[in-house]
Amino acid sequence: MMTRRSFVQSVGLQTLGATVLAQELIRYPDPRIVVLDERFARYKIGNTPVQRLHHGCLWAEGPAWNGVGRYLVWSDIPNDVQLRWLEEDGHVTTFRRPSGNSNGNTFDFHGRQISCEHLNRRVVRYEPDGSTSVLADAFDGKPLNAPNDAVVHPEDGSIWFTDPGYGSMGDYEGKKGELFLKEAVYRIDADSGQLTLLTDDAVKPNGLCFSPDYKKLYVADSGHPDRDIKMWDVVDGTKLTACRQFANMVLPGVGSGGADGIRVDVDGNVWSSAGWVGDGFDGVHVFAPDGTRIGQILLPEVCSNLCFGGTKRNRLFMTASQSLYAVYVGTRGAHNA
Repeated sequence: MMTRRSFVQSVGLQTLGATVLAQELIRYPDPRIVVLDERFARYKIGNTPVQRLHHGCLWAEGPAWNGVGRYLVWSDIPNDVQLRWLEEDGHVTTFRRPSGNSNGNTFDFHGRQISCEHLNRRVVRYEPDGSTSVLADAFDGKPLNAPNDAVVHPEDGSIWFTDPGYGSMGDYEGKKGELFLKEAVYRIDADSGQLTLLTDDAVKPNGLCFSPDYKKLYVADSGHPDRDIKMWDVVDGTKLTACRQFANMVLPGVGSGGADGIRVDVDGNVWSSAGWVGDGFDGVHVFAPDGTRIGQILLPEVCSNLCFGGTKRNRLFMTASQSLYAVYVGTRGAHNA
């Protein structure tokens, strides 16, 4: 009789220490990669599965790819830890603890990690010598709410981040406290360190990303009734104008959930995490540049965030509730993290 152990060994399911990462066998093409519009068909690879790479988190968030180190770093916010997945062998290590209940992470164009800390209400940068630089912790003399997600502009190295305040709404993901500022999107000047308010035209600005040419900024508004994705024009690399809705998260016949972390590919498609509805909705929704939903990647957990990574930047990593997932796609991420 074949035991569970021998079966796992025979089919080559991935293990982490003594724990088997439950992963059923999938007949190709993986039915969890869903084409809603023919424009998405080119991005679906027929002979690749959605893989669960790690589990055991409480609320996984903020994935960012480091191309030099060939690793993915992400946050487990309630556990106050950052984790690292190594591409060479799939090994997962504790990367930073405590992490200030960090949420979003990214890397600047010098390879330095930038993190948004809920607990300390600040945006920080980890320097090559191991020290930590505080980039922003207050605006107009008032503490920030709880920075959430960040991106870096390549022309001047400025850091753009959202501050919805989720980490100050309770002690689970930070520390319960008053929100002193209107929820907003900010820009940190790379040379002077000056903090500028870019817009507060969102109820709860969450994930954000630039278009491939950096002429547009997309922001997931997780506090809007439609929990939509908004879009602005970027002027002179320093200002935002012409706010409008890019896409909403209402999926006809299924439900209305939330967008959280977002990324863009080289063709200008917006890949958005999606959740809080259930089967048929939770996972990733992909929108064409005109805002049409063209595809989905379905996950059995609420997806919080995502990023492109891997050697060719054609692997989509997804943090989803307790787990880290990945799938190869027929496109590449437009930006470095």
